[in-house]
Amino acid sequence: MKAAADPVVICAANNWDEVKLADRHMAEHLTEYAPVLYVDPPISHLTRFNAPEVAASLKRPRLRRIAPGLTRYTPVVPPKPMTPAMLPLTNAIARRQLRRALRRSGARRAQAVLSTWLFVDAYGVCGERLRAYWWRDDPVAAAPLWRRPAERLAAGDRRLTEASDLVVSVSGSVATDLRTRGFAAAHLPNGCDADFYAGVDEAPDPPDVNLPGPVAGFVGHLNARTDLALLEAVVAADVSLLLVGPRDPEFEPERLDALLAQPRVAWVGSRPFEDLLPYLKTIDVGLVPYANTQFNRNSSPLKVFEYLAAGKPVVSTPLPEVRSLLTHLVAQAEAPGDFAGVTIREAAAPRNPELLAERRRFAARHSWSARAEELAGLLDLRPGPDRGGSDGERG
Repeated sequence: MKAAADPVVICAANNWDEVKLADRHMAEHLTEYAPVLYVDPPISHLTRFNAPEVAASLKRPRLRRIAPGLTRYTPVVPPKPMTPAMLPLTNAIARRQLRRALRRSGARRAQAVLSTWLFVDAYGVCGERLRAYWWRDDPVAAAPLWRRPAERLAAGDRRLTEASDLVVSVSGSVATDLRTRGFAAAHLPNGCDADFYAGVDEAPDPPDVNLPGPVAGFVGHLNARTDLALLEAVVAADVSLLLVGPRDPEFEPERLDALLAQPRVAWVGSRPFEDLLPYLKTIDVGLVPYANTQFNRNSSPLKVFEYLAAGKPVVSTPLPEVRSLLTHLVAQAEAPGDFAGVTIREAAAPRNPELLAERRRFAARHSWSARAEELAGLLDLRPGPDRGGSDGERG
């Protein structure tokens, strides 16, 4: 039997069963270059009570073949795994389980470990050639969103940065800053599943939305990242608003309740990635209403590319990663009145087949497939004679 290529181990920020985000997209496309072992964040048996969406992850087998070349593993650790008191035990158990999962998958070592784990040390147990920190979000600025002490997040970020051979950052300014401080760092923004969104025009109408046009849409979390003044201004300008995504109950509850109660606003809650097309079909313009905060300034908004891949015009606040795209396809405005005015203009523009095709071509250049090719180069992946890998032992 031919030897399989050594895998890439992705220590992910999100459980596979949660909403499909960057780590799942990247894992699926990176299999073009090497087998991938996708490792969920460690959870305990009590997680099923406060996060029922990941309860199925606790069922056996916890090592599962998802697709050719793609295996998933769920580490299970004692309760309250990330508290300072429990973290040493979490580390010991998670590292032992990670080593066993790699062996059971049929591999002896990893080409690279790509980690997002600030507190659990995933390095050294997979015999990896390269250790890379996937800098997906600004962890210090995320303290209010993640409800963790900024000091702990800063310490975790520093530990992982110093332990890594390479930092792969979604923020160009963060990558530049790290290089000036002597760290190896590369800029790799988020991407989109361009092929998936190409089918938006054939999608059925959503059964739970009945809004008069024009309709502006926002797909994402309603939380402290969101500038509610922008959304309020859009509705005040007689533009309907479709909101798709979860709501943080602690984020300006009275003000958000008032917005959602307006007759031209529809909030459908969270929807699986696979169910988004009907909602995107409904909107005339996609919104990226992010506030001017440090977290957002260091972010790479997925939605810009996803709206464009669906052929929709985009209105965004002028975040650095948006400005760096240097394209006329994304209208930018910051003040509420300006944001609403640009939204009206973009939503009212006649449907232009040439412009629609240009948006989709632009999105395709920023697809997850293109991002995976870039990452494969950064990680210097070396396919083996049997790139698909093995099914691995289940257990």
